Amino acid sequence: MPSEHTYKAFDLDIDTLRGSVTTMGGLVERQFVRSVDAVRYGDLRRVMDVLTDEHTVNRMHIETDLRCNQLIAKRQPIAVDLRETIAVIHSINDLERIGDEAKKIALKAQHFNGRELPINPDKIQRMADLVAEMLGAAIDAFVRHDTAVSKRLAERDREVDGLRDDLVEELIARMSAEPTKVSDLLALVFVVQSIERVGDHAKNIAEYVIHVVEGIDTRHGIDGLPPMV
Repeated sequence: MPSEHTYKAFDLDIDTLRGSVTTMGGLVERQFVRSVDAVRYGDLRRVMDVLTDEHTVNRMHIETDLRCNQLIAKRQPIAVDLRETIAVIHSINDLERIGDEAKKIALKAQHFNGRELPINPDKIQRMADLVAEMLGAAIDAFVRHDTAVSKRLAERDREVDGLRDDLVEELIARMSAEPTKVSDLLALVFVVQSIERVGDHAKNIAEYVIHVVEGIDTRHGIDGLPPMV
């Protein structure tokens, strides 16, 4: 039977993993906000900030993934403990992909190179603000094991999808009307799509919380699927 020392050591390992998710989440949230600022304001210094954070996020991703695998091999967790460890693995994968999307957005600022955006940037900013809020809420939900956040983020994600559709439709229409601006308009299409993907990843993180707490996998719209562990 495991000793009290073993239980305390395992709790410390889990706390360390949660802390890694929080730290990594804060970094990618900063990356995302800076990347949108870089495009909106033509601030190429923000691009370098995003790229610098990218290296840190990638390193944390590898280190935390290794810790999770070592914990599984050494502690052999079961039930909720195993689900939480797996949720950390999934979450850091999503966070790393958010960092990738932030990098893509930031690099589009280099495309514009300080030129004025071809559409009102407030529309893109509104979408980005919603997604940044989703990301912050998802990370907080993961730490607090708050399953109620997932439903709210699903509703917010639908709102983000609607804004994406409206913006892409507007950008494509402008391409036909202003063919000389096709390159700039297409760059913004990619920016909008990346912002929407960040929202998807945030929603994923909140869904992992349900699996940890309730043992139910709600991904891909499948409700009530029994847990694998």
